[in-house]
Amino acid sequence: MTELDLAERTLGFCLGAAQVNVTRERSLASRFARSVPTQATAVDDTTVEVLCLVDGHTGTASTNRTDDDALEEVALRARRIAAASAHTGRGEHPDLPLPLPDGPTGDPDARWHGHDPQTAELDPAVAGRQLAGAFDAAANHATEAFGIWTSGEVTSAIVSSAGMRAAESVTDAHMKVICREPTGRSGYGACTGVSAAGLDGAEIAERALERLSRDVPAELEPGEYEVVLDHEAVGTLLEFLGWLGFNGLAHAERRGALCDRIGLSVAAPIINIVDSPRRDGGLPRRFDAEAVRKDSLVLIEDGIARGVVHDTRSAAVTGGGARSTGHALAPGGEPDGPAPTNLVLAGGRADSLEDLVRPIRRGLYVTRLWYVNPVDPRHALLTGVTRDGTFLIEDGRITRPLRDVRFTDSVLRILAATDELTRAQRLVSDAEHYGRRFAHGVVCPALRATGFRVTGSTT
Repeated sequence: MTELDLAERTLGFCLGAAQVNVTRERSLASRFARSVPTQATAVDDTTVEVLCLVDGHTGTASTNRTDDDALEEVALRARRIAAASAHTGRGEHPDLPLPLPDGPTGDPDARWHGHDPQTAELDPAVAGRQLAGAFDAAANHATEAFGIWTSGEVTSAIVSSAGMRAAESVTDAHMKVICREPTGRSGYGACTGVSAAGLDGAEIAERALERLSRDVPAELEPGEYEVVLDHEAVGTLLEFLGWLGFNGLAHAERRGALCDRIGLSVAAPIINIVDSPRRDGGLPRRFDAEAVRKDSLVLIEDGIARGVVHDTRSAAVTGGGARSTGHALAPGGEPDGPAPTNLVLAGGRADSLEDLVRPIRRGLYVTRLWYVNPVDPRHALLTGVTRDGTFLIEDGRITRPLRDVRFTDSVLRILAATDELTRAQRLVSDAEHYGRRFAHGVVCPALRATGFRVTGSTT
């Protein structure tokens, strides 16, 4: 029985307005530390989730069992939850979305560029080879490798009483390597893609080693500096902007960073950001958690804010004819609202990181950002620390390593102060699959900006 068959069978047990999501995850993960494998996991899980709608109130329930008794019970439980809330009056959730003529249905078993059959075989020997390559590269430089390798296939099927019917399978693979020398100094490398064959443990480790220096790090005093942010750092900033700026529910509730700014300049003219869920080179998806078709959506064009993303609920809260843009993260909508999961920042004119560095008299180069948290969501103000490769830039060259610094700055301010980007873009993802596997990332270049606000240093 396919996942789509299971979803349709479950829908038969539902009363009234209902949606069924069936997700099957098959995945492998291999963690390592000090150049030794430390943990290996294999997951093969099927989850059936039922959403019921009663007078604008939603109820959800899920199960991992697939027998008829379990499916009937989960459908009844979801209905009871929704009905229990309905006594308070009409809720804010509209009816379930309706299928469109050009929706994501078609052949439910179709494979496309978001799915790699070889990766779907989930061969653990692939992980072994990649770890061995990383360990050898680290050992050649008297360092140890820490990190994770993971790959998976996720099949999603959705049916609803409103006529939605969609299914797809996607694959993803990710490897992160931190090379650390005995004093604790470290460098970082990572790679993510649809295919596990695109990962090269030795090459990723070599990238990490390029960001590692054995020199004693200097300390940078607080202040504003010119900065070169590598791809990983840019990806982190854009991920936060997705939640704080492009979230349609936050925007409707006037807590978003783009409130009253749609149609206005919010970034430098060279900044162009789209959500591109079908783009080759990213982690493509054809529909969201409500089976609404996903298409490319312009968010910032030539520095001007053009829009936000919606699921069905946030569109209803917004009103004024707003519609779902295909960004539901959960059946009925994530409580915190929708978010783009396939952001793409267009590249610029710089041919290399060296081109970005060359005009800077004194500044810093940042490999990646860590432990980042919002300070003022309304202004996309964040604080966090640099990690695994922070360097001083002097007279157009990367010179000395720096002690990691704390920054407190706005993503939008950084984008407004950006004066150049690399042509080359890279898919960046943290791949922290603590719950149900949902691979997503940001395709972005590295950038150079002025006025990066350093507010302290780490110990």
